[in-house]
Amino acid sequence: MASYKDTLLEFPCEFPLKIMGKADDKLAQVVLDIVTVHAPDFDGATMEMRASAGGNYLSLTCTVVARSKPQLDALYTDLSGHPMIKVVL
Repeated sequence: MASYKDTLLEFPCEFPLKIMGKADDKLAQVVLDIVTVHAPDFDGATMEMRASAGGNYLSLTCTVVARSKPQLDALYTDLSGHPMIKVVL
């Protein structure tokens, strides 16, 4: 069983997630839906969006209040598993 000392983070903490995918009008809503499952207190109005120079990709930054490592692991798993999302940092 993993120890909660597997991370240097102290919970709760603000944790920025950077999510990148192909530019699509639905991407922000998909990300918001996934993030709020794991961080129900996330305010979608705080999501930052930036298009790539060529306009082909969209970068979204969501800063959540992380309460545990398992919460962050589940969030990364769900975001990474979505076909519209290419990278999660």
